[in-house]
Amino acid sequence: MHTREPIYSTAIGAGRALFGLLRVRQTTSGLNQLPATGGAVLAITHFGYLDFALVEWVAWLHNRRHIRFMAKKGAFDQPLVGRLLRGMKHISVDMESGRAAYDQAVAALGTGELLGVFPEGGVNASFTVRELKTGAVRMALTANVPIIPVVVWGGHRLMTKNHRSTLRERLGVPVSIRFGESFSMDAVDPADDDVAAATLQLHDILQGLVDAVQAEYPVAGVGQWWQPAHLGGTAPTPAEAAVVEAERRRRKADRKKLRA
Repeated sequence: MHTREPIYSTAIGAGRALFGLLRVRQTTSGLNQLPATGGAVLAITHFGYLDFALVEWVAWLHNRRHIRFMAKKGAFDQPLVGRLLRGMKHISVDMESGRAAYDQAVAALGTGELLGVFPEGGVNASFTVRELKTGAVRMALTANVPIIPVVVWGGHRLMTKNHRSTLRERLGVPVSIRFGESFSMDAVDPADDDVAAATLQLHDILQGLVDAVQAEYPVAGVGQWWQPAHLGGTAPTPAEAAVVEAERRRRKADRKKLRA
């Protein structure tokens, strides 16, 4: 039995209304991997800013479970947004000191929560799965819960980094969401080498799922901004996206120094 959460229910209702107005054509597979009870880490690809809402939407429709997402502290610092995030029991991550968020996430998993994690870090403008951080594996290992890989394809056409879609571009967009087979941490040793190997395995699983949903996507993407370069799109290659992202982070760090 799931506890009533008015703030979360209101947010889901708002999301459903938005996706309804945009006439999002959602296709979901693998929902049987989502447990009805108990903790699990959902390791989700991150190509668009609405990926979290799309995954929560389909999870709620499936079995009324809420997902606790890990989000950057900057979002929590905004008065209205922060109040909503805290009300939905999401977890604030301070990028300069993540231990508190890690401990809070493990505690949530231990009480049977679903934890939404974007192991790539920020939104990936190349629309391919880049190198993952090890946090998802470490948290699942510490809490002794499984990892469920999740991919979202098409959500980036609604809202993403470095491209501002028009309203017309956002109408009727097909969105594919696939939950891969969950895998346990039983065979993973806490040693760094084992954690790194498991993280690499997770990366390969996510990229394989992305490849599969891209192959089945009902809209041709050749020449389109939202299609990765290796499939004939005009999105930056992973190397090009990494250069742009490094420069963005450098400018952000410089601005922070000036404010200090």
